Amino acid sequence: MLGITRPKPGEHVNADGVWDLLQNKGKMTVFSLCLLLCADLLDLAVGYLTVTIEPLPPVVVGETVTLKCNFKTDGRLREIVWYKVTDGGTIKQKIFTYDAMFNTNYSHMEDYRRREDFVYKTTVRLPEVRISDNGPYECHVGIYDRATREKVVLASGNVFLTVMSPPNNISVLAENTPAPFSRYQAQNFTLVCTAKGGKPAPSVYFKRDGELIEVISYTEPYSSERAAGAAGWRGARPLISRDLDETKLQRSLSLLDPEGRSARLYTESPQRVHTQGQQASEPSPATEVIPETVVSREFPRWVHSTDPLYYFSHTQIPQSDGSVVVQARLTWTLNPQLDNDALFSCEVKHPALSMPMQTEVTLAAPKGPKLFMTPTRAKVGDTVRISVQGFQNEVFPEPLYTWTRVGGRLLDGSAERQGRELILERVPAELNGSMYRCTAQNPLGSTDTHTRLIVFENPSMMKNMQNPNNEATRIEKCGLTWLALVLSVTAGLT
Repeated sequence: MLGITRPKPGEHVNADGVWDLLQNKGKMTVFSLCLLLCADLLDLAVGYLTVTIEPLPPVVVGETVTLKCNFKTDGRLREIVWYKVTDGGTIKQKIFTYDAMFNTNYSHMEDYRRREDFVYKTTVRLPEVRISDNGPYECHVGIYDRATREKVVLASGNVFLTVMSPPNNISVLAENTPAPFSRYQAQNFTLVCTAKGGKPAPSVYFKRDGELIEVISYTEPYSSERAAGAAGWRGARPLISRDLDETKLQRSLSLLDPEGRSARLYTESPQRVHTQGQQASEPSPATEVIPETVVSREFPRWVHSTDPLYYFSHTQIPQSDGSVVVQARLTWTLNPQLDNDALFSCEVKHPALSMPMQTEVTLAAPKGPKLFMTPTRAKVGDTVRISVQGFQNEVFPEPLYTWTRVGGRLLDGSAERQGRELILERVPAELNGSMYRCTAQNPLGSTDTHTRLIVFENPSMMKNMQNPNNEATRIEKCGLTWLALVLSVTAGLT
């Protein structure tokens, strides 16, 4: 038995630990000495291999990413393989290989998807990364076994690549529009801001006239629940109800005409109005445009707060490409007198953006619809189209259009028709001089515009109507001629 001592705590033992221990004092069994000798011989045969990959910072779509595999070994390198891990680690897709035996490298992706660039045997570069590149990656390094020179010893490291994508589209719409103007009771109004293409989900907030709106957040039901009961969902919103003022309500009712329509509070004089820089043009012989009647400035007449409560909710909808669609809703009790011409903006913040994205809308009631009639000279039997070509201002939200005939029903017998265009098929002569009213309204106000239809005679139809009379006249003339001839022959014979 050989007497040696154990090394003191913290004392270094080099790679030749067996011979180092033999030089120390103390005692050790032959069995312990054999174990140390076997471990040292095994280390000399196999060697060591460690693989590390430095963490990657988040990158933005379109940037270039470099994947570097760091390894240490005292063996001979066989290969380096990069994998893209998908489906939670169940699938590993080989994307790039470096073969040290032949000093070659090649991609395992299809030609049209090949985007890897070989930088060095341990480094791969991904130019113009996409959202689909987001996820974990693994680097597998293989070295030859010292003992057999045929087997390969493997070690691996992993890194997670986070790819961010800024929103590529934001828009603001009014929910549940087009909608009518309510003169006698307050109604809720909702703006919906939609941000698409963001990853991760962006933060969305609203401003009014450039100032951040203080909101009360509430949880919104999922879209399927909303579809199941839209009316109940709107009624469940936590909005404060506004009581009607009885006195003002009676006063408003007194301004209605016998048909239930608003009385004309102000009517422009029937004179031609021309904008500056434009030449006066003669009115079309087929139409007569009646000046706009303003009926919306006196209404509504209910009591409403000058400091409304704004309620905010948002939903996140994951997409198949990894991005998230965010829909933010701002709901409040509309005050047409205060909210008309108010500027609302939706701003979107995202870590991939250096400054917020913004889109804005101005709430505005319709003013002065411009009507256009085709054909400009309508004849009996023609199909006449009367459409709204625009307004004197930018209108938001989209108006609701209602067409009526003053003093009667429409050609098809209906009392009114909705839509941006009114179509009158095969107009008869009886419609000559008839007047049509177009009511354009949104939750902020309403306005009426009239146009008169002039129907001219159709020469082709008149000709067709006269042809049967001409034929009868010719028959009568022929009959008289033959009668005169027969009488003359009869007289000669007698």
